[in-house]
Amino acid sequence: MKLRDLFDFTLLAALWGASFLFLRIAAPAFGPIVIADLRTAIAALGLLSLLAWRGGVEELAPNALRFVLLGALNSAIPFTLFAYAALSITAGLASILNATVPLFAALIAWLWLRDKLTWMQWAGLVIGFGGVLWLSADSASFKPGGDGWAIVAGLVASLSYGISGNLTKRYFAHVRPLAVATGSQIAAAALLLPFTVFYFPAAMPSVLDWGALIALGVFCTGIAYALYFRLIARLGPAKAMAVTFLIPAFAILWGVLFLAESVTWVMLGGCAVILIGTALATQMISRR
Repeated sequence: MKLRDLFDFTLLAALWGASFLFLRIAAPAFGPIVIADLRTAIAALGLLSLLAWRGGVEELAPNALRFVLLGALNSAIPFTLFAYAALSITAGLASILNATVPLFAALIAWLWLRDKLTWMQWAGLVIGFGGVLWLSADSASFKPGGDGWAIVAGLVASLSYGISGNLTKRYFAHVRPLAVATGSQIAAAALLLPFTVFYFPAAMPSVLDWGALIALGVFCTGIAYALYFRLIARLGPAKAMAVTFLIPAFAILWGVLFLAESVTWVMLGGCAVILIGTALATQMISRR
């Protein structure tokens, strides 16, 4: 992995790790569907402006139908499901469920695209997931009144991400990453709009809620997806999705810095295992 890709990889993990904290803040005020739609709409506006400035708007219309499918699988469905999960489970557990994405992606790539992974990459996926389980034993828990369906929602969302990553590789290799990010967010926002009109909250959310939502849209969605699709184009879906192994580590870090959450040795050990697994899965550590 080149230095630029490593920087994008780490920054993406940091942004997506923060997204679970912002969801915890904003989801109760907006509701799952509304926060998912407004999040994608904010990201779409920013990305469209950037795409118009850098060039590439002409790539949107010819791929409109494909963007609808990608927007559903990569944003509309998982964003809504994780927002629903945030109502019942902690940010740590949500980020841990999200860390199963590379496993789903690798399995789908093997079944659908006939991709081959080396034994070290498979070992990295297993080790990384083991680190995720280690973290879950210490930092993940239900909120008061938590619902087991939130776990199912998180896993289905991760499966949706895994499908969309392979879909991107299969059908969007000829489209520049920024156009893919823009088109998918526009499509996701449009798909959710009819439901948003119906479910928009009667009480106006607070300034803090709106701030969390804007941060979700601009940083954790717009900028993050531009980085994500660039990594898929450069590294392929299996390696790009290994970023989700780092997300729980960052989610814990942001919790310590901004929510005064405690850190245990189990957390540090789990993060270390995740880092080793990620390095193997992305071939930052070679066989030699």
